[in-house]
Amino acid sequence: SPPVKPGEKPSETGEIHQRKEVCHWPCRCPPVPACPPGVSLVKDGCGCCRVCAKQSGETCNEADICDPHKGLYCDYSADRPRYETGVCAYLVAVGCELNGVYYLNGQTFQPNPLYKCLCVSGAIGCTPVFTPKLAASPCARVTGRKKPGQSTCGPGQHKQLQSTNYRLMSAYRSLPLVLKNKCLVQATPWTPCSRTCGIGISIRVTNENRKCEMKKEKRLCLIQPCLTNIPKTIKIPKGKTCQPTFQLPTAEKLVFSGCSTTQSYKLTFCGVCLDKRCCIPNKSKMITVQFECPNEGFFKWKMMWITSCVCQRICSAPGDIFSELKVL
Repeated sequence: SPPVKPGEKPSETGEIHQRKEVCHWPCRCPPVPACPPGVSLVKDGCGCCRVCAKQSGETCNEADICDPHKGLYCDYSADRPRYETGVCAYLVAVGCELNGVYYLNGQTFQPNPLYKCLCVSGAIGCTPVFTPKLAASPCARVTGRKKPGQSTCGPGQHKQLQSTNYRLMSAYRSLPLVLKNKCLVQATPWTPCSRTCGIGISIRVTNENRKCEMKKEKRLCLIQPCLTNIPKTIKIPKGKTCQPTFQLPTAEKLVFSGCSTTQSYKLTFCGVCLDKRCCIPNKSKMITVQFECPNEGFFKWKMMWITSCVCQRICSAPGDIFSELKVL
């Protein structure tokens, strides 16, 4: 420390503070905790035990780390000069926009009665407000030779059932549960097309890849062409109020970002209704289309190929991520 100047006390020149050790080895870990929805289960700062990450506003230190998946860090600025205990705070980052409303980074909001959401660096994460009840165990309860209430499942089957409870989550029901290369393929439903006419984009999250990791997947979608005379183009049968699907007279090339497809396609589009109903895709398959750009080469995109549509009274705006939620 620097020498003491005349008239100054030693405490005013700066003290040497011994930081408390929070990590101890060898590691002795308690049982792995069950974290609340939206709280990450991470390894502590000592590299020892699995713990629930600290959230915004909670105290933190070298061992009790802040939630890294929410862009949190431990701010020690208020604990000068020891810098031993901090408070979890958000890194300065961009906010989020949802349905025309802007949210600050780290802001919690509830745009839908069923979900609470959090804005993290431009991305929105949501967790259900209500905790769904697990389905009854398929292991039968028997009486007789076995003790009353004793399960017919063995220990291995119970462990397997506990590990597959996530199958009950509606977010992972859009794909049939199949095992590919030791990966249980899962996916969220495709979001509604981002545009009601012309080429738009829909998104889902799936682990159908080589690493079996949950990744965002995009595809092109074309619900209707942007024509001014669609009501005249579509002929609604006499005595009916809706025509679910229609096609244009000739096959045409698709245009996306100034590039056009190398082939012409005669697509099936969703139709219109004379009443207040709207027509949306009901069944579809995936195709791959190749685009050619002037003097820039080629690129390929996956695209939704509509095979049938259904007309309904529930109509949602494009990009509304809560449009398909309903209370069960």
